[in-house]
Amino acid sequence: MTVKQTQWTLSGFGDEISPDPFIQIAVLQALGANHIEVRSAWDTNIVELSEKDLARLEQILRGQNMGVSAIASPIGKVDITTPVAFEVDRLHAAIRAAKVLGTRYIRIFSFYREEGISAEDIRDAVMVRMRALAAEAQAHDVVLLHENEKDIYGDTPERVLDIMTTVNSPALRVAWDAANFVQVGVKPFSEAYRMLRPYLEYLQVKDARADDSLVMPAGDGDGQLRETISALKADGFEGFASLEPHLANTHHLGGFSGPAAFGVAGRAFNRLLAEAGVGTK
Repeated sequence: MTVKQTQWTLSGFGDEISPDPFIQIAVLQALGANHIEVRSAWDTNIVELSEKDLARLEQILRGQNMGVSAIASPIGKVDITTPVAFEVDRLHAAIRAAKVLGTRYIRIFSFYREEGISAEDIRDAVMVRMRALAAEAQAHDVVLLHENEKDIYGDTPERVLDIMTTVNSPALRVAWDAANFVQVGVKPFSEAYRMLRPYLEYLQVKDARADDSLVMPAGDGDGQLRETISALKADGFEGFASLEPHLANTHHLGGFSGPAAFGVAGRAFNRLLAEAGVGTK
């Protein structure tokens, strides 16, 4: 009897490669990815793309047989004092993009705070906002993926779990980022995996060193990616794994690698998958 190989769907942040969607697609397809995570195109964030440019992007992706794994929105990557309505409006723009580009997933964050203000001080305000966003998502049949970005409320496993259990919505799930956990002093697999696995629905692929927080290709840092990949395989995970290398620089809304460094990151991850007996599609 032939045993079916575990297969994950490989994707990646196109704007880490180039502002040009055609170059984004070419590099991703060379790495074996037939999906893309869309954060920006032509140097314009996805929630700010005009209807015309959004339709143009959809036509390009369809013409190149490229699916969309997620909309990488900036929602929640703002100070907690930002009005709820502002982020709900931006979510509507992200939902519009998701519908046009054919994905149910939208990445979000759980809000920054000013220096000197503790995470506990903003907890209630965070939950109000996350509930409002999740309610909108559920009403429009999309799923929000919370990324554990450094310095937002949900940057530690315990606070990510707090968001998931408090909001308690099928429209809110976890986008796992090992490098971000390393950068806040967490050992991702040892200290977070079992806690968050029930909510883990999407894998963002980058690694980091614990001693200096430098982002590294998958497997070269302290993000315990080998252990995580093996555990996900054993758990039956068959979702998206999205490359987000951040190997050239990072900034408030994301990062950049360029085609060559992105290729290094993609090949490193593919080697880890091969070691674990996980295929890609």
